[in-house]
Amino acid sequence: MLHDKDFEYFDKMAHWSFDGYDCHTECLTDWDLYKILNGLATEYSRILDLGTGGGEKLLANFPECKEITGTDYSPNMIETARRNLEKSGRKNITFRVMDNLNMDVPEDYYDIVVARHTCIDAGQIFRCLKPGGHLLLRGVDKYDCWGLKIHLGYGQDFNSPVPISIEDYENILKAGFSDVELVPIHEREYYKDAQTFKAFLSVVPILDHMPEDSLLEEYIEKNTYAGRVLLIRRCYGITARKP
Repeated sequence: MLHDKDFEYFDKMAHWSFDGYDCHTECLTDWDLYKILNGLATEYSRILDLGTGGGEKLLANFPECKEITGTDYSPNMIETARRNLEKSGRKNITFRVMDNLNMDVPEDYYDIVVARHTCIDAGQIFRCLKPGGHLLLRGVDKYDCWGLKIHLGYGQDFNSPVPISIEDYENILKAGFSDVELVPIHEREYYKDAQTFKAFLSVVPILDHMPEDSLLEEYIEKNTYAGRVLLIRRCYGITARKP
């Protein structure tokens, strides 16, 4: 099961959106999860989306196909996703509550499994995919916002001996997947001002707690360009296939 603090965080954030923050993103890596997904899917595909949240990314970026199931551990997130689905008018999509580490799905059923910024059990994903099916994963680990974490001396997974990206990669290989590729993803995020940047940090899990004002002000001063605050993001993408 997921940790209680993870459940409490995402349940609390069920009605929150990044749209409220004025942020410009520059991706420095040519790796696009949705482009890969749409290139693999056909009208006959069955797709499972793990950690779907409020369903916004699924509804905006997933292709029209035979069946899409979005799951999340938070009942409040799933309620939000169902409301968003009703507004969208899209068909062949369902949302349900499920723990990624205790998956209740059929074996050899899905053509594609997508996991975005969520924990996974590679073995359970392997079992639910059809032979020839694909896993697409995007996540963050200790090196995300590394400059900020180094400056403060703490942050999400700061003391983890092995980055989650490497753990995921190795576990996916052990589960029996082939054609496994791990790609580092680098992005620059520019926040319109210090106030917006601080507001963003206060609601995301990048930091365990907000730092002393003086430390944060030092980081902002060193990383402000043309009035915008820069945050370097480091994510990772993994693609794999079930033989």
